[in-house]
Amino acid sequence: MELEYARSFRDLFAYRRAFLAAKRIFEFSKSFPEEEKYALTSQIRRSSRSIGAQITEAWAKRKYERHFTSKLTDADGEQLETQHWIRVAFSCGYLEESAARSLIASLEEVGRLLQGMIDKADAFCSAARVAESSVLNFGTDADDPLVSQDSDQI
Repeated sequence: MELEYARSFRDLFAYRRAFLAAKRIFEFSKSFPEEEKYALTSQIRRSSRSIGAQITEAWAKRKYERHFTSKLTDADGEQLETQHWIRVAFSCGYLEESAARSLIASLEEVGRLLQGMIDKADAFCSAARVAESSVLNFGTDADDPLVSQDSDQI
């Protein structure tokens, strides 16, 4: 099997997953009530978009391992904040349970990928390009969504 190398932030699994999650959240949030426009809608969109932005900044700062891990930690914080807003949207009746579960599972996957990158920061910071699948120990089915152990809790 030929390894795929991450040559830019756009190639990172975590970035691609975060980007897709942000797009999905944007689409779902279009149906939120007008009175939530400057509250919940704005917050959930901002936090979901910030995940990918923080990953991008981490990539730019990978010359310095501490900066890299700090930005990835910020990205993880944003994904957790986004989970909170999804739970709020669900509790207010703005999201169906299946949509909320799916979005949270996607974000939990991003969180696991971020943690893997943090745990293996030296590998990401020591090379111009990274064979991400070999560093994070997942195979060719890495594009399949991972299911959280506690995904039954919204």
